[in-house]
Amino acid sequence: MGALKPWHIAIFVVVLVLLFGAKRLPDAARSLGRSLRIIKAETKGLVDDNNDAEKAEAQRGYQPLQGEVQQGYAPPPPGYQQPPAGYQQPPTGYQPPQGQPQGQPYQPPQPPAPDYVNPVQQTKDR
Repeated sequence: MGALKPWHIAIFVVVLVLLFGAKRLPDAARSLGRSLRIIKAETKGLVDDNNDAEKAEAQRGYQPLQGEVQQGYAPPPPGYQQPPAGYQQPPTGYQPPQGQPQGQPYQPPQPPAPDYVNPVQQTKDR
């Protein structure tokens, strides 16, 4: 009792054929097999990547930086002005928009004045 008998499997197969149809079962089994192969390959790839990373980390040694440390302070060039507090340097290669004067803060364009007057807003006698 409780063991899976061959007739249990036969009943299970008949129920599957009735539910899904004989035409769709091979396609479903094929797609399930492909999915399992993909999962197996991906997990194997992750394990290999992890092993490669551990080997590379063990082989790589840390070396101190080479070079000289420059001492001293170089004064700013003549005509240099200290930027105001809170000023951030623009990124390298930044070009200001055309028509924007250099050295002035950006001001968004103002919307044009309305050309008409709404009569509902002007009448107060209602």
